[in-house]
Amino acid sequence: ARLEMRRRCTWRIFQSIEYACEQDQIKLHNFFSYLMDHFTPSSSKERDFISRMFISGESFKEAELEKYCDYESLEVPDSYTGPRLSFPLLPDHATALLEAFKQKQQLHARYLLNLLHETRKHLKQLPNISHVSTCYSEEITVCGDLHGQLDDLFLIFYKNGLPSPSKSYVFNGDFVDRGKQSLEILIVLFTFLLIYPKEVHLNRGNHEDHMVNLRYGFTKEVMQKYKVHGKKILKMIQNVFCWLPLATLIDQKVLIIHGGISDTTDLDMLEKIQRNKFVSVLRGKKRKESNRNVEIQELNGESKVEADPAGNEAAPSLSLQPRPAQAPSMANRLEFSKWVRQTVQEQIEWCRRLVDISESEPEDELFQLFQILDILWSDPIPQEGCRVNTVRGGGCYFGPDVTGKILEKHNLQFLIRSHECKQEGYEFCHNRKVLTIFSASNYYEIGSNRGAYVKLGPDLIPHFVQYQANKTAHTLTMTQRISRVEESAFRALREKLFAHTSALISAFKAYDKDNTGRITLSNWATAVESVLHLGLPWRMLRPQLVRSTADGMLEYKSWLDDLAMEQRSQEHIQSSLLEVIYRNRSNLETIFRIIDKDHSGLISFEEFHQTWKLFSSHMNIELTDDGINDLVRSIDFNKDGNIDFNEFLEAFRLVKHSPLLECPCCRFKLFSKHGTTSA
Repeated sequence: ARLEMRRRCTWRIFQSIEYACEQDQIKLHNFFSYLMDHFTPSSSKERDFISRMFISGESFKEAELEKYCDYESLEVPDSYTGPRLSFPLLPDHATALLEAFKQKQQLHARYLLNLLHETRKHLKQLPNISHVSTCYSEEITVCGDLHGQLDDLFLIFYKNGLPSPSKSYVFNGDFVDRGKQSLEILIVLFTFLLIYPKEVHLNRGNHEDHMVNLRYGFTKEVMQKYKVHGKKILKMIQNVFCWLPLATLIDQKVLIIHGGISDTTDLDMLEKIQRNKFVSVLRGKKRKESNRNVEIQELNGESKVEADPAGNEAAPSLSLQPRPAQAPSMANRLEFSKWVRQTVQEQIEWCRRLVDISESEPEDELFQLFQILDILWSDPIPQEGCRVNTVRGGGCYFGPDVTGKILEKHNLQFLIRSHECKQEGYEFCHNRKVLTIFSASNYYEIGSNRGAYVKLGPDLIPHFVQYQANKTAHTLTMTQRISRVEESAFRALREKLFAHTSALISAFKAYDKDNTGRITLSNWATAVESVLHLGLPWRMLRPQLVRSTADGMLEYKSWLDDLAMEQRSQEHIQSSLLEVIYRNRSNLETIFRIIDKDHSGLISFEEFHQTWKLFSSHMNIELTDDGINDLVRSIDFNKDGNIDFNEFLEAFRLVKHSPLLECPCCRFKLFSKHGTTSA
């Protein structure tokens, strides 16, 4: 019983920290979207640059993309000893790729771009919801999240067999990020998709989104493996991701989606959505909402006037609210009734223009967006109803009543989803009407969880296969496994606590009215949750984090000093500075990659110059072009004409007394007016 309690606590720590990071990603996206919404470029050049920087995913037209990612122009040198592809692909190509990846070989960029080109061409022909039948195959195997863990995919194929005319697979999204071999997984899956297009089916997950990839490692992986052609490869992958189907339906009875559903999920609507419009569901959401903020200004009579590149004032983007004609006398009821109808119709048309709805487009793009957002990001809960998923920051929580209504509406037996790591690799909920399948074993730590896949025959009865892809996990006893995972979880939690030292001190002082430096352990637990918002049972976790005291009081400054000592033993940096680095490194990396638009690993002076203008417009800081140039040169420590991430991080480290990056509050400062670095 004690082992089980430890196991559950460890699990909650990992999941809480993981979901908090997802919240940070969405808040960071919202922060940049806010800056974009309030930035007025002073020239067409600035407008084009910023547009390319933050809205580049949709900017390539068909012909432009083909020309930009021209694989035929790349030559494969005679010295290349890796796998080679020719199209149409054959089963031998797939087996050769598997063997090459086991030997840590890399596919040449020409073949990879060619593969992406053919994959995109195939995906464009597919419907939003793939329809699969068990009539043509003995059984269908459904796999969940793989997250770049190639060993798990190898093990699935070893146990279950390779895709073939008699072995159908559905891979339910989240192929990439977190793991180190996301690209290899994509190559293998795309190869089998092209060889067996009727037997291999791929659903989009929430990580098949380039804005998410910026934070969770896939963008970095591609650029490290393909330093010369990585930018082209990423651009093609972005486009391939947005063409992935959104769901799979087996025998019209079992719905497979990555995340879940909401009370507004409509399969008929999902079938009709132009899915490739949503390159990133995160970015689309904020952009549309921000448009509505402008529209609200229009509703309030605050007509927005922008300057055109020539400096002339442009007309307001939307006309002012129409003023009704003089009302006729109520004595003439027919004329008065006609006037009312005409006036109401004019008001309706005006409102439609504001919210970008026309009679020919009854389904709002925002509604379409949330249809996709919900199926990619949502999670089931045991409680009834449907509410916003505040833990992840996107999608919904849906209860058993919502599941029942959707199943009944579409005449389904049950739904299969992924999106959540489960300790046994799978889990039923909602009276066995919702099945979660997760295929990445050892997701948090070696021994933390099994991976699993599920097989469905014509009877649609699920049969599960569980596994551990790591050999070390097999040698550990249950106690050893739990202890190892627990140690990793508490190490991550202590890092999280240390990263919020300043906020914790303020929270502790609120309970220490007499400035004794001591608070009760109960108040410690309350204060910690008020700062971290992780929803953890702090009183239960306290023995692992705080030394027991005879009088039940905690000397909180001493406790925080111990946390700092533990972190300083790993990195030789001043503790107050190390705190902000721990708290903000992930956000800083994401910001760096967003500014580094060409994914070269370097921020050019032009990229920095234009981005600084974006930030300064938000912070109301006026800085001349010469001032910005002086600023960027001061960060370029090695004077090579570019800023790498170490220089970017070093600039952030230099200031320890200024307000620090807090994305949720949009309080991001890189540098002060006078050129001294701050954050």
